[in-house]
Amino acid sequence: MKIRLLFLFMLISGLAIGQSKPEESTETLPKAQTFESKHTVVIDGKTTNLNAKAGTFELKDENNKPIALFGFTAYFKENPEKNRPIVFAYNGGPGSSSYWLHMGIMGPKRIVVDDPNYNPAAPYELTNNEFSILDIADVVMMDPVGTGLSIPIGDATGKDFWGVDQDIRSVSLFIMQFLKAHDRLNSPKYILGESYGTFRNAGVMSYLLDRGYALNGVIMVSSVFDLRTLFFVPTEDISYIAYLPTMAATARYHGKAYNKESDLETFVQEVREFTENEYAPALFKGNKLSESDESSLAQKLQTYTGIEAAIWKRAGLKMDAGEFFQELLREEEMTVGRLDSRYKGINLDPMSMRAFTDPQSDAISPAYTMGFLDYFHGALGVSKELNYSTSAYSKEGFKWDWSHRGNQYWGTDGAVTTLPDMADAMSKDPNVKVLIMNGYYDLATVFYGVEHSISHLGLPKSASDRIIMTYYEAGHMMYTDLPSAKLFREDVKKFIEDTLRK
Repeated sequence: MKIRLLFLFMLISGLAIGQSKPEESTETLPKAQTFESKHTVVIDGKTTNLNAKAGTFELKDENNKPIALFGFTAYFKENPEKNRPIVFAYNGGPGSSSYWLHMGIMGPKRIVVDDPNYNPAAPYELTNNEFSILDIADVVMMDPVGTGLSIPIGDATGKDFWGVDQDIRSVSLFIMQFLKAHDRLNSPKYILGESYGTFRNAGVMSYLLDRGYALNGVIMVSSVFDLRTLFFVPTEDISYIAYLPTMAATARYHGKAYNKESDLETFVQEVREFTENEYAPALFKGNKLSESDESSLAQKLQTYTGIEAAIWKRAGLKMDAGEFFQELLREEEMTVGRLDSRYKGINLDPMSMRAFTDPQSDAISPAYTMGFLDYFHGALGVSKELNYSTSAYSKEGFKWDWSHRGNQYWGTDGAVTTLPDMADAMSKDPNVKVLIMNGYYDLATVFYGVEHSISHLGLPKSASDRIIMTYYEAGHMMYTDLPSAKLFREDVKKFIEDTLRK
């Protein structure tokens, strides 16, 4: 009997030990790391002292379970005034880190580039950023998961973050948790996104509002809200229509379009009117357009774009962006930039129908990348053991999920858009304002496409009047052009100050 009891005790003990093993062997999650440093920035002749934090923040899901180490760099003013605004900023991609905005316009330092020309190799110059808004607001630069230092942890994987809705959720969770962790829940709050970051913005402003986080303002830099305005489909007219005014502005800049004494703004308005009153109706007719009307329209397109009428006729009056990059300066064996069409570069194959590279990206990327990494591991003091990813495109399994629940608001999945999210937020919050900043020479996210989206938002005038549009004689990253950078600061500063007035 004693032997049986001893055996039973050993068996139960063994089971207990066996059951405890998974808990003991649970893999320890990587820990968030933050590196602190002090900085100054001189703006309008006044010095602002800053405390910076750079590194990672442990992001948790709705059930308080860690899901990511979220990378960021935050600049806080020393001895701040009460209720100092805080701005959360990010780039787009999707899959891009925030170092473009960080080094171009938002941080205390900026990269010096020879705009709109190519830059020589290192050394690159960092200088005081007199165009920053750090004198009036704290700034948090965010790197979505897969970019910067941001990685999934625990049971989470990349696909939990790499998609329209997944991205909106994780970015919003970071903002909410960061505000709480740094005692900023009652601060005036802003989000600033560039490119796909504006597409994200529209979703984030709705997501946050539904959880009680009302924003004071939303800043959109080089926007896109409806992807139909960017993707060229033979049976769709909208993208060809949206791109024409920017193509014309580009042709004018390079001396290919007719050029009266009028300024750029007046010229662009003339092209808008031609597009709305003649070009769009002609495309809508399709093959019902008469031959004489087609010839007349092709001749006008040549006048505005500098590309021969015969080429426009051969293309069926439709030319996509890639064809335009290649065609405009083909005779010079040059191609123009996508991100900023003021830039031009060598055309490796003048016989090709499409450009192979983007001169603006080629011209500034090395300066931004090397300049930022040197600053990140130097002035910000981030450990060199940590590798900063400028993009997520090389990450294993990176694939974007373009499905979006917001599309169901309009009863269709045919158009990938976050316009319903923006309309939802602006209808629920009659105080929130939106600033949309457009580059005339941006052939990545064209200003006329943005104007089309906003005019079809479906909001009453009382709501649409809260959307402010500004324009710059530069491209997608308008802040590489110093006069535009100055205007950028002035417009954002005024916007923030206006939203704070009761």
